[in-house]
Amino acid sequence: MKIIKERLALLAMLTALTVVLALTFIFPVPMTKGYVNLLEVGIYTAAMLLGGPAGAIVGSVSGGMLDLILGYPQWIIFSVIIHGFQGYLAGRWSGNKKMTTRIFFLVIASIVMVIGYFFATSFLYGQVAGLASIIGNIIQNGFGIVVSMIVINILDRLKLIK
Repeated sequence: MKIIKERLALLAMLTALTVVLALTFIFPVPMTKGYVNLLEVGIYTAAMLLGGPAGAIVGSVSGGMLDLILGYPQWIIFSVIIHGFQGYLAGRWSGNKKMTTRIFFLVIASIVMVIGYFFATSFLYGQVAGLASIIGNIIQNGFGIVVSMIVINILDRLKLIK
């Protein structure tokens, strides 16, 4: 919890940046009554920079805020839980600098997100919609992993990460 208190302003800025990043690209998916966006880029970058608890905060707050802003209130509780857990898992082993380890845990976090949204979509709109959500969520997470790894590698090379 100490890291959270010391970096509250940074977490708030990363959360706001994550929401803005997600708002720049929104692709509605009518079958699931949801959308695909760049939320994972912000969540994964914050999680790898600051660790699991910070990833959980950025993930849950930005996921919930995005649903609220875009008019998807039925998704807020699911997004808070799913993206929070996703961010926690993505950052849990953030101290490990090996690229393969980082990618492994980003993939685990992505699988959790895809499964979580499958069940949430199935609960809200039926199993067919849940199945339809899988492809969009895999694409969203794959893109999030690639872009966030590029950002983290650039920050590593510029020695902006301690």
